[in-house]
Amino acid sequence: MTEPKAPLSTDETYDLIASDKVEGTAVYNQEGEKLGSIHNLMVDKRSGQVEYAVLQFGGMLGVGSDYYPLPWEALTYDVDQKGYVVALDKDAIKNAPHYADDEPRFDRDYGQQVYGAYGMTYPAA
Repeated sequence: MTEPKAPLSTDETYDLIASDKVEGTAVYNQEGEKLGSIHNLMVDKRSGQVEYAVLQFGGMLGVGSDYYPLPWEALTYDVDQKGYVVALDKDAIKNAPHYADDEPRFDRDYGQQVYGAYGMTYPAA
């Protein structure tokens, strides 16, 4: 008789993480200052690649927050901080493309604006 196996963790492996574990994760600048947290991820329907992590920034307890799409490649996970790090300060983020209640059209033009704000080239379609 074999012993029952421990349940397999399906929300995180060495290289993969479930989206619900990413949502709510803190985002810091390089000086360690908390900028906000990941609100959600925008995933390309055809390729399955994460295009944006949407940073919830500002407001109080989620009220009055704005949402800033960050190119996924602009984020680096920091194990010590248990959060993502982006090479920007609050002023740079405030001036980047963002939205409040009226979600933008995530089209190629908007993607070029977002990636351009972070000094990156929007991936070819």
